[in-house]
Amino acid sequence: MTAPPPGEGPRQERLQRTLARAGLCSRRGCEELIRQGRVTVDGRVVSELGTKVDPRSQRIAVDGRPIQIPEEPQYYVMNKPVGYVTTVSDPHGRPTVIDLLRSKIPSALAPGRRVFPVGRLDLDSEGLLILTDDGDLAYRMTHPRHELEKEYLVNVAGRATAEELAALRRGVVIDDIRTAPARVTGAEPLHGSSHGPAGSSWLRIVIREGRKRQVRRMCEAVGHPVLRLMRVRIGPLPLGSLPSGAVRPMTPAELTDLRRALGLSGSERA
Repeated sequence: MTAPPPGEGPRQERLQRTLARAGLCSRRGCEELIRQGRVTVDGRVVSELGTKVDPRSQRIAVDGRPIQIPEEPQYYVMNKPVGYVTTVSDPHGRPTVIDLLRSKIPSALAPGRRVFPVGRLDLDSEGLLILTDDGDLAYRMTHPRHELEKEYLVNVAGRATAEELAALRRGVVIDDIRTAPARVTGAEPLHGSSHGPAGSSWLRIVIREGRKRQVRRMCEAVGHPVLRLMRVRIGPLPLGSLPSGAVRPMTPAELTDLRRALGLSGSERA
């Protein structure tokens, strides 16, 4: 907690945004913390969403522990390999993407830093993953309202017919709910990747939803199980030539493009 600079008045923002900026979890997760009565402002429990606070002049705590807001959020781009779970920790002891981040950029997880992965990428999937401690950005990236495109290269068993491709484009029924229209075309494998097992083929699938194992289940619905799945783009951000298992900081230009795609600007304080 610090006092505002001389001559500058209070600068308030919604409590859940302040908690998200502290890297506790996504903004939806922070909203749940507030609902559960686990958040206090100046010693008083606050359970109403949308409460405005000034994190520079008010004491904000979760479960009695004051939050720490980093001066500048961190943003990393990873090419996740198969075999890593997209979580901060795993009760079964499997390697996580945070373990991989720690091995590549130890400073990303310095004391007080709580970097986490944004969205899903299954244990047996690979490709582009964004990690950050900016809960507000993560909230927008995963909220259906923003319909951020995700592009995948998918190796499937067999070769989809024109009718099956058309079905994927229109939407297929998963758990009694039809998927939203998708862009689906035949594709060549990513540069440097194998062509896959004999009799298999590649598809390029672009979706705006984020249902669990959606691309795999879409392909299964038309009779072509997925053999390999790589995410190659999130919104305006491509995977590019980043090697498997590599991690790098997101560039300022990439961050600007991503924020613009999410309707964020430098002054956004929603």
